[in-house]
Amino acid sequence: MGIENGSSEYFMTKLGEAKTHFERALDCKHTEFDDLYPYMIEHPQFFWYKRYVAWSELLTVVKLCTELSIEWEEQFSVAQAEYIQKRVMSSKVLDLWFETNDSKEHVS
Repeated sequence: MGIENGSSEYFMTKLGEAKTHFERALDCKHTEFDDLYPYMIEHPQFFWYKRYVAWSELLTVVKLCTELSIEWEEQFSVAQAEYIQKRVMSSKVLDLWFETNDSKEHVS
């Protein structure tokens, strides 16, 4: 099932927004979710729930893109696309999402 170019652009925009939302949640940065549930900041489980919500949003947009035959993989690294295809937000996803081959760790 193909779709019009305008719809494809719309979904690519939504995919970019979902990716940014997830990445901001991983980095514990402010997201729209903080505005919806400001009282949760005081609770330790907040950041896990916030990440789960952002991950779910990302998977939902990817699922819609897949159903509409919109190529979504090119917006992600190979490893990130594999995490999304497995659909499980594991500690590996949380730890390695931003990892790149040229990243170097410095020990002081």
